[in-house]
Amino acid sequence: MAKLKLGPIADDRPVKLTIELPAPVHRDLVAYAEVLGRETGQPVGEPAKLIAPMVERFMATDRAFAKARRNPQTPLSSKG
Repeated sequence: MAKLKLGPIADDRPVKLTIELPAPVHRDLVAYAEVLGRETGQPVGEPAKLIAPMVERFMATDRAFAKARRNPQTPLSSKG
């Protein structure tokens, strides 16, 4: 089985977050939660609980963000 980037979701104090997602992103989030639940043996329950760990993982692995964070005077350039 493929190794997902997220591991088990910590049972942490809930934080309310209100966002709008495009329908395809929501479907993918639900599917990811199902696959993660099968892989870890722990059902995710609410797919919205994946959003914070996903954003955290994204920021932790974004080299440009890490560099800008270390040196706040360096502006981030657009990749477009």
